[in-house]
Amino acid sequence: MKQKWIRRIIGGLSFTSALFIFQACYGTPQDFGQDLLIEGQVKSKSTGLPINGIKVSVVDNEQYEITNEEGKFSFYSEMLEDIVLSFQDVDSISNGLYMTKDTMLNYTDSKVYVDIVLEEMK
Repeated sequence: MKQKWIRRIIGGLSFTSALFIFQACYGTPQDFGQDLLIEGQVKSKSTGLPINGIKVSVVDNEQYEITNEEGKFSFYSEMLEDIVLSFQDVDSISNGLYMTKDTMLNYTDSKVYVDIVLEEMK
């Protein structure tokens, strides 16, 4: 009798652990209709090539994404009245040094695509 009870406890803990791991790996589902998908690409003004290592963040928020080798980024943000994105070079060693740029988003849908061109610092 005691062994059945212990098995049920261990089984319940195992199931709970599996659910926790699933959520940690895959996250919680997005609140459709309340979140804004922000995606885009960052390029150099002088060369026209994509820039890797640019930190794209929502101003006054801890959310950010770093651009990949193709200069692309993608993340979800809360739909707010005014969303200001900041583009900051955090990887100046490998790709040169670029000026920080802020831009305000205008959106009418739950998805927005942003093309940004950054100038190199001299």
